[in-house]
Amino acid sequence: MPQTRLFDDPKKPSAELTPLAARMRPRSLDEILGQEHLLAPGRALRRALEADKVPSMVLWGPPGSGKTTLAEVIARLTRSRFVALSAVTAGVSDLRKVVEQARQTPDERTIMFIDEIHRFNKNQQDAVLPHVERGTVTLIGATTENPSFEVNAALLSRVRVFTLRALGDAEIELIVRRALDDVERGLGPRRLEIENTAMRHLVERANGDARAALNSLELAADAAEAGGSAFIGLALIEDAVQQRALLYDKGGDSHYDTISAFIKSVRGSDPDAAVYWLARMLESGEDLMFIARRLVILAGEDVGLADPHALPIAVAAQQAAHFVGMPEALFPLTEATLYLATAPKSNSVKRAYGAALDAVQGTRNDPVPLHLRNAVTGLMRGLGYGRDYRYSHDYAEGDRARWTQRYLPENLEDRRFYEPGTQGYEGAELAQRLAQIAKLKADE
Repeated sequence: MPQTRLFDDPKKPSAELTPLAARMRPRSLDEILGQEHLLAPGRALRRALEADKVPSMVLWGPPGSGKTTLAEVIARLTRSRFVALSAVTAGVSDLRKVVEQARQTPDERTIMFIDEIHRFNKNQQDAVLPHVERGTVTLIGATTENPSFEVNAALLSRVRVFTLRALGDAEIELIVRRALDDVERGLGPRRLEIENTAMRHLVERANGDARAALNSLELAADAAEAGGSAFIGLALIEDAVQQRALLYDKGGDSHYDTISAFIKSVRGSDPDAAVYWLARMLESGEDLMFIARRLVILAGEDVGLADPHALPIAVAAQQAAHFVGMPEALFPLTEATLYLATAPKSNSVKRAYGAALDAVQGTRNDPVPLHLRNAVTGLMRGLGYGRDYRYSHDYAEGDRARWTQRYLPENLEDRRFYEPGTQGYEGAELAQRLAQIAKLKADE
């Protein structure tokens, strides 16, 4: 059900029952950290808000970056009626109720905040569309997913997308210290102290998520108080944090962004970055065969004939990972990753196929030359199939006749699709061999 008039709701829970992260939400634009690219003085969004002009928008950013907080601050700053919905539980009937209430108060701006808007299906998003277009409600959607994929084009064209950044370590530490010092909303009355190493651990494990940092801090503070202490040491923080929750959605942006970073690191011959991204994927539960397939593709596309051993090693890693499973699969996958990252690189395989494909699509489909056809029947032999074919093994390496036989259709006789790269085996061996063959062809 929608929650209306969030800021003066008489049924809101007492401060003692409200989580620290909720109590410490910023109440003004100046209290919001990490989003200066949107909210610094003079920026377009800030100028619009200070002029009491609120465009419909989608706030896109990682968990704990302040999407809900910013929506609430916007409503507070512009004295708007604020109605919060969650796309997880709300339906079209809830949307209609909000719109009907907005129509009954035309002199008051209604901000309809939809958390996790990416979870709305097309019909639900379409139900919002006409009311946003007419200005009956001002929509603020929040999402951790790329709106380009998760919000339909019609709605996307009627809103502004603002990207919120993950908070940096310095900003997370400042938020934690604010919570420790704040006597009105935070933990100030308890006069707590936190060990420096504990603070560093808390900030690092928060991974840019202010809510996660404050939740862990509150748990550690309660544990300290229960033990009769006002000191938060590393052991308490470690116990409260347990383990960092890796931000990884195997069907979303994190999946594609991380594999992209992995591929580019291998291609760029950076073994440290490549194994880091591999570890991120493995520790987040990525499909082993998805990673193995990418290694096989990388071996052919980016290493290629610069190191002919790359493909067998990648295929062996795929078979080994499939055979042993996790956690031991990390060894063959890491070995293949490091081998490919440190191998010489060539994309001649990709370029050769692309050039051949252009010829297939851009020239006439000439028949196979007769001398290359198999003559399996008397009729075929009578038609000239296989006539004048020269069996390569009947000729010595240095015999020009071995190399002057034509294998392409006549209209493509002078076309070259494969140009050897200059790295590794390809540059040292293949380029030299092809140059010798070309010289023999040219000799009269």
